[in-house]
Amino acid sequence: MIFIHQPAVGAGSTQLERRVVNLQDTIPEDTVWLDLIRPSREEELKVEAFAGIEVPTREEMKDIEPSELLYVEEGARYMTGRVLSKVSDSEEPGLAGITFILRGNRLVTVRYEEPQAFRMYTQRAGRSMGNGSSASTSGESILAGLIEAVIDRAADVLQLQGERIDRLSGKIFEVQEDPSARNTALQDTLRALGRHGDLISKQRESLVSMERILLSLSATYRTNKAPRDLREDVRSTLRDLQSLEEHATFLNNKIQFLLDATLGLVNLEQNNIIKLFSVMAVVFMPPTLIASIYGMNFKSLPELELPYGYPMALVMMVVAAIFPYFFFRWKKWL
Repeated sequence: MIFIHQPAVGAGSTQLERRVVNLQDTIPEDTVWLDLIRPSREEELKVEAFAGIEVPTREEMKDIEPSELLYVEEGARYMTGRVLSKVSDSEEPGLAGITFILRGNRLVTVRYEEPQAFRMYTQRAGRSMGNGSSASTSGESILAGLIEAVIDRAADVLQLQGERIDRLSGKIFEVQEDPSARNTALQDTLRALGRHGDLISKQRESLVSMERILLSLSATYRTNKAPRDLREDVRSTLRDLQSLEEHATFLNNKIQFLLDATLGLVNLEQNNIIKLFSVMAVVFMPPTLIASIYGMNFKSLPELELPYGYPMALVMMVVAAIFPYFFFRWKKWL
C-alpha cells in the first residue's frame, strides 16, 4: 500500500494531506513523502520510477552490517533503522525494520509493520502545526519529525516499564508468611522480569539504530551546510536519544539487580528446605543407632532378659531424638 503526503491546498505549508495511491493513479509531483506499507512488487516499481530510487527488499532491511543500513546510491541516502512495534505474526512486541530514503526534497519510507510512532506522527502532520514554518513540508524535516516521534514513543515505553519494574521491586522484598504463595510470587516475578528485560533490550536496540541514523544525518548536514534550524533539531533529538539510552541502561541494570535478588530469595527458600531435611536426618540418627544396636542377632545381649527392655529402648530412642532437636533450637539453627 502506498500513502502519499503533500501540502494541503489552502492550508499553508504547515499541514500535510495524506491519501492512498493505487497502481492506476498518478503520483502528484508535489509529493514530499511516500510511505510504503507492505508494498507489492508492482507498487515498488511504481515508486522507483517516480522517485528515481531502488526500494530495498524485506530481506535486505534485516541486514545488520552498517554498510547495508546506511549508504548513498545515485544521489539518494538510504537509512534503515529498527523500531519497536507490534509484529503481525507475534503477540509480543518486536523490532520492525524501517528504511528511510531521502532524495532531494522527497522522503520515501518502506516498512512492513505499523509502529505506534508512525501513527502518532501522521496524525500530528495531518493537522496544522500552527508554527508558520515551511520546513515541515520538506523531506528532511519530515524525517526529523518521524525520528523524533520514534524517540517520544520510546520515552513513553521506558517510562511505563520503569513504573512496572518499581511495582515489581516492592513485591519482591515484601514479607509473605505463606511459603507456597511466596514461591508462586517469586516464579511470577522471574517471568515478569524476563519480559520487561526483553522489551527494554529491544527498545535500546531501536534507539541505537536511530542514533546511527542521526549521527549520519548530522555529519551530512554539517558537510552540506544545511539550514541551522534543521541542524539544531537533529542535535537536540540526538541528545534526547542518548539520554534515553542511558535510562534504558539504568533500567537494564535495575532488572539485573532484581533478578539477582529474586534468585537469591529462591536459593534461600531451597536452603531452608535442605536445612529442614538435614535437621530431620540428625534428629533421627541417634534413635536409628539405638534401634540398630538392639536389632543385632547376638545371644549375649544383656537387655534381652530384662522385663522392661523393650520400653527402655523406646524411651532411649525418644530421648535421643528430643535432645538434638532442643539443642538446635537453643543454637537458633531452627
